[in-house]
Amino acid sequence: MDVEKIAKAIEADAGEPLSELRQALGEAQQRVGRVTTPEQILLRKAREASGSTQAAFAERIATAVATLRDWEQGRFAPPGGVLCLLRLIIRHPDLTRELAA
Repeated sequence: MDVEKIAKAIEADAGEPLSELRQALGEAQQRVGRVTTPEQILLRKAREASGSTQAAFAERIATAVATLRDWEQGRFAPPGGVLCLLRLIIRHPDLTRELAA
């Protein structure tokens, strides 16, 4: 697995660098420790960009807190529509306030 090639492709899709991505891909390749997926990184980055707690962020994107927690912990991957929304939130953090309105 070419970690750098995969990381560049994921970052190109996300439209920006993802700071923990190479580490997560390296861990996945080595199968050592906890594996962090690109979706988990994207979700955490979007929530942090909005400055929201899990509960507030889940409410704003009309998702159960337990589901958000499952996504953040890597139990399940968010659907494609949610991934698109997360990318928008990263680029426009105030969007979560509009979603709450």
